[in-house]
Amino acid sequence: MVEVKKSALFTLPRMRFDYRERVVMSANFFPPTDPVSALMDVSLRPPAFSEFVGQEKVKERLLLMLEAARQRKDVLAHVLLSGPPGLGKTTLANLIAQAAGTQLHTTSGPQIEKAGDLAGILTNIQKGDILFIDEIHRLHPAIEEYLYPAMEDYRLDIIIDSGPSARSIQINLPRFTLVGATTRSGMLTAPLRSRFGLANRLDYYTREELAQIIERSAGLLDVPIEHSGALEIAARSRGTPRVANALLRWVRDYAQVRGSGTIDGPAADQALAMIEIDAQGLDEMDIRLLEVLIYKFHGGPVGLNSIAVAVGEDAATIEEVHEPYLIMQGFLMRSPRGRIALPLAYEKIGATPPLPDGKDIQGRLL
Repeated sequence: MVEVKKSALFTLPRMRFDYRERVVMSANFFPPTDPVSALMDVSLRPPAFSEFVGQEKVKERLLLMLEAARQRKDVLAHVLLSGPPGLGKTTLANLIAQAAGTQLHTTSGPQIEKAGDLAGILTNIQKGDILFIDEIHRLHPAIEEYLYPAMEDYRLDIIIDSGPSARSIQINLPRFTLVGATTRSGMLTAPLRSRFGLANRLDYYTREELAQIIERSAGLLDVPIEHSGALEIAARSRGTPRVANALLRWVRDYAQVRGSGTIDGPAADQALAMIEIDAQGLDEMDIRLLEVLIYKFHGGPVGLNSIAVAVGEDAATIEEVHEPYLIMQGFLMRSPRGRIALPLAYEKIGATPPLPDGKDIQGRLL
């Protein structure tokens, strides 16, 4: 049972916004620090599926579901979006609501601290509305239990007041669509995952796709850019549109102050070299991690905490921010005994891969 105060349940104002306002309220993994940056961030979001570059399989499935629901005059099934940060999960939630012609209600797992918070949100939803929960894997287990009947049976059991005057009532909810986003799909419980009609995983973008995104963003920012400049930025963006747009803003400033104002290949290369991002997208901390792993720990295996102490960085930051890209690019690997530098890492920093006692990498794992 959800325990909420009667006043909290029936006096909450309805959350109605136009599309632009809904986009402004959308959660960002790295929130802007000032209103100007916030407006700039919003302006770069595609307003329709036709302008969303990449993730073709995911777009095709979502558009098919939207068209089927429109033909049946039914509500869209619940949708789960998973994948690394910055790939467009929040943007897709906004596009789903825009394509369905319904209202979008945005929240995140950490914001729903009590069952009453969930009740307040659900009782303000109308038929066909989209409820977007970002970082849904961070929902408290007790909150999940109340979400199950809401997703499956569109009802909510609540307790009004407390003590001797407490009474239980059941509220029928309008049919709505839950769009959940998560960067760690493995942390979702099986009961919650099974209640989504469609689960989509977003993959990293190709260099050409990122170049298209950068050229579109440059046009919105009124920045002259050549294709060679877009490709140079794309190659160092770690396959992530959010990183690409952030690098574009920096290269724009560099070209404006120290260049001709136009972003070409050499200008982009010089601008990104100034902030120590190399041609493969590795930054200063990535290089430090490889150097520490090779020179201080002889290439591993070594535990994450030891690496964190050696580079002076938080272990969680290394594991969640730096390691995924280094592993994806083949510079290091995780093993039960710890992290191990691969031959590409030695080549990257100009060291010779050691083969102690004639053993190769496989031998060092055992």
